[in-house]
Amino acid sequence: MTVNSNNNSSNPAQNTKISSANAVQKTSVINSILSSLVGEKKEINKYTKIVDQIVALEKSIASLSDSQLKEKTSYFRAMFQGLDAKATENKMTEILPEAFAVVREASWRAIGKKQFPVQLIGGLVLHDGRIAEMKTGEGKTYVAPLAAYLNALPAKNQVHIVTVNDYLARVGASEIGEVFDFLGMTVGVVQPNSSFYFKSGYQSSDQDDKLREINRVDTLVDGEQQDNKAVIDVKNLVPCDKKRAYWNDETNQTIDIVYAVNSELGFDYLRDNMAQTKDEINMKSGQIMAIVDEVDSILIDEARTPLIISSQDASSSQRYRQFSKLVNSLNPALHYTVDEKRKNVLLTELGLEKVEGMLGIKHLYGEANNVVLIHHIEQALKAKGLFHREKEYVVQDGEIIIVDEFTGRLMYGRRFNQGLHQAIEAKESLEVQAESKTVATITYQNFFRLYTKLCGMTGTASTESEELFQIYKEVVVTIPTNRPMIRQDFIDKIFKNEHGKFTALVRDVATIHSTGQPILIGTTSIDKNLLLSKMLNEAKIPHQVLNAKNHEQEARIISGAGKRDAVTLATNIAGRGVDIILGGSRPDDEADKAKWLQEHEEVKSLGGLFVIGTERHESRRIDNQLRGRSGRQGDKGKSQFYISLEDYILRVFGGDKPMYFSKALPMADDESIQNRLVSTLVEQAQKKIEGQNYDIRKHVTDYDDVISKQRSVIYKKRQIILDGTGFDWKSEMDKVMYGQAKIIITNLPPKPKKEDGKYKAQLEILVKIIANILPETKLNINDVQAIATRNNYNPTKSTLDLKNKLMELLETEWANYDDRTKSAMTRFVMIGSIDQLWTEHLATIDHLQDSTRLRYIAQKDPLTEFKEEAMSLFQILLKEIDTEVASVIYRVKLDMIPAGFVEEN
Repeated sequence: MTVNSNNNSSNPAQNTKISSANAVQKTSVINSILSSLVGEKKEINKYTKIVDQIVALEKSIASLSDSQLKEKTSYFRAMFQGLDAKATENKMTEILPEAFAVVREASWRAIGKKQFPVQLIGGLVLHDGRIAEMKTGEGKTYVAPLAAYLNALPAKNQVHIVTVNDYLARVGASEIGEVFDFLGMTVGVVQPNSSFYFKSGYQSSDQDDKLREINRVDTLVDGEQQDNKAVIDVKNLVPCDKKRAYWNDETNQTIDIVYAVNSELGFDYLRDNMAQTKDEINMKSGQIMAIVDEVDSILIDEARTPLIISSQDASSSQRYRQFSKLVNSLNPALHYTVDEKRKNVLLTELGLEKVEGMLGIKHLYGEANNVVLIHHIEQALKAKGLFHREKEYVVQDGEIIIVDEFTGRLMYGRRFNQGLHQAIEAKESLEVQAESKTVATITYQNFFRLYTKLCGMTGTASTESEELFQIYKEVVVTIPTNRPMIRQDFIDKIFKNEHGKFTALVRDVATIHSTGQPILIGTTSIDKNLLLSKMLNEAKIPHQVLNAKNHEQEARIISGAGKRDAVTLATNIAGRGVDIILGGSRPDDEADKAKWLQEHEEVKSLGGLFVIGTERHESRRIDNQLRGRSGRQGDKGKSQFYISLEDYILRVFGGDKPMYFSKALPMADDESIQNRLVSTLVEQAQKKIEGQNYDIRKHVTDYDDVISKQRSVIYKKRQIILDGTGFDWKSEMDKVMYGQAKIIITNLPPKPKKEDGKYKAQLEILVKIIANILPETKLNINDVQAIATRNNYNPTKSTLDLKNKLMELLETEWANYDDRTKSAMTRFVMIGSIDQLWTEHLATIDHLQDSTRLRYIAQKDPLTEFKEEAMSLFQILLKEIDTEVASVIYRVKLDMIPAGFVEEN
């Protein structure tokens, strides 16, 4: 067993090569580490036995030459030929110990690192489709390739390693790609605006702006802005188009391992299901495994907002301005109330009366045709009451830029949906951009449930284990640390008000900073970040402000937060995924290592990194993430939260108790106490918020589950048509025309002895139905009546005869085309009809969700009502698709089809 025996090393995951004499560690040590894991010992013991098998193979695998080790991949892959899904999974279980041992040895040879026993356990947890909870600094980066390699061995499999940002995707692929490449596997990187494939030894040129970027890092030192230039250079990654990152054209095979940003994977899935030709499809369908890094951030935090692809929908901006002006005339509390708990703004009775008077209507919520008015008034109220500048959004260059509530990052290019963004633009007196309409959408929950196998890693998942199981059927397994955690977590300091809290915090920072101990200060919003920065400047405390303009800057600033004298002010958990090493990042240059080691030891002697939280977050998990930046891999460290009774979670969720404590505490504003009752109150408030946020995510999932079934039907139908394999245009059109013939015959009234008004009205309806399919010169009411008369108005025979007539007319129209062209034209019309009507259906579903949510007033369950009506609408949609196909198919010409469609298909 090879381990790092150097106690001075700050990152055991980065196992520097050592002599074989020091490389062997008895596996009994594993048991002593694992015995500390209370409640999961049985599970861990199961994995430990497999780890023993992996370690037992170390000597024999190490004896192989590089070429022999690489040939193991071909050897393994041959075992999966001809196996079905169940047999494939069984075979993977059978060869797992040897496959993991191969990856472990390849990691050693390719990048000089070898997985520890606890990391091997992490890999086993991933292979089982579970979530591995591993503390910060435990080397999750080196856990993923174990399970990824094994699951990518079957030829039909592809593994996605999912990251929270593009920087981590590139860095992971650049380094771990060396391991996969050593073993003969291909690697791609997918992210917004750029993609790459792995090529060992490739170095980007100075002109290659996709990989070498000069970034401006804003640094505040003594109140003055400094310009630091950081050159980002990631080796081994060749820029390419999106398809090349998923598919290797040279070998005509899928890329084995794809590192990707979570949102881009979801958008690629949606885009693939909007593709007009097979060549536009990027992702591989079939057996795909997802290994989600920072799984709680992706599957929990981001799961409240669905992924949406929109197109502009021409609508007047004047209406948003009108309702913004209307809302500004309302008085808070008198005309509307802001419910911060439930993130809602409600009109009072007086407010409703005033709004109805201004709109000139009597019953705003009582009439179905007021849906649009309700939508506008509610969005304008939310824009005013719930969304605040420098908190939920910022204004830059005349645009509203969303602030990510979990990381504090600015989300360029993202817009609030359902007209909320336009309402905020109107509130800020900016140009109101065209409202968008949803073309395709999916929630993170339903997207990730599409994977054949889903697993993940994070340092903080146990607090969300119930939700992860209920929504994703994922079990969280806590992996023991490689070294004992010795960080000191102090009891919260509690202050009467925010000003006193910040005053004391700055005073304490000055004291700690005078010793040289590095400090990381976490804030919950941009405005608090800027306020505290101003106070630090006034106190002449040099510091770096992390406002997260891009992830490379985050990584560089955060990685330097462990240096002596460093004071780093960061919003939320910016830079997550980057280790803070005491003394700063370990240099590659041997000449610099001695100096680094001296500073590393010096910072350790000062107590390690001191993490300060300026208030408790909505989630205990995010508090733990902030604490977890300190005390990595057995390092010393300290953490302290500063709380005021005016903080958001106490003010909104604490009831009257914070006010009582504020009056009862006999102390100055900048004096603190440590009170278990207040700490308990904070924890209870956090649990309330966590429960509420879970309800929001569950609500999103419940409604999207209804659409998910419909989306699955539509996308599957679309994929079959687009693929074209075995597509029989005549058979497809026969079914479509039979359906249209049945509608016509069903609506054909028997000819009465004496024609009356009712009969004529029925005929007029029928004439319109027929005209929607064919012009009167080719098929008219007389032709239909003749067919019905010939069959004595027998509906079955008449329908069959009319269907044959419709097919005969189509054959005449297409007499000059061969079957290949007819097939392409049919498929083109069917895809176009599906896309158009599916988009309209999504808009209808949005309105339905709005209209059903108030049904609880009538003692009805809104979700049940939504499900029933959505199903009825879907049945109508399927019929309308066929009707649309029938109405277009006679009019389509070959020159209407995009170039290459016929040739491709």
